[in-house]
Amino acid sequence: MASRRMQIGALAIMVMALSACSSDISDLERFVAAEKAKRPGPIEPLPQVQPYETYTYQAQNLRSPFVPESQPDAGPVVQAQNGSGIQPDFNRNREYLESFPLDALKMVGTIEAGGRTYAVVVDADGAVHRVRPGNYLGQNHGRIVSISDTTIAVTEIIPDGLGGWMERQAAVSLGE
Repeated sequence: MASRRMQIGALAIMVMALSACSSDISDLERFVAAEKAKRPGPIEPLPQVQPYETYTYQAQNLRSPFVPESQPDAGPVVQAQNGSGIQPDFNRNREYLESFPLDALKMVGTIEAGGRTYAVVVDADGAVHRVRPGNYLGQNHGRIVSISDTTIAVTEIIPDGLGGWMERQAAVSLGE
């Protein structure tokens, strides 16, 4: 009896759905005919292209905004900083890990062999390298100072912004 009620209910729903789909589309046809009968409006003209105005730079004789103003008493200070003696060795052969920035290198562990401690480093390409104190890595002339179980301590030589060089401490930590 319940299945009979379900059949009657389904039949009633189908009859209502089919009755909603009438074939009378005369109102739609009238709307389309009225829209086609309208005259199209005028097309707006294209905007006028303005000619390019050249600009002649007139301030070439003024002080450059990218160079600090020279002060009479600033000379000796700059010379003292430039003459600090810290400078990278440009004549040495660069090591492979110097082609990667420090943040692209990841320490994955340490190895002890022959009384020395080595760090195991993975580069950005996924290659594994063994390094020890005295090796170089990073793009700022970074020299490995010490290796612990969790960190590689590096001393980098970077430009000081005044034409000289200065040392900066950095580290590569054990990756998770």
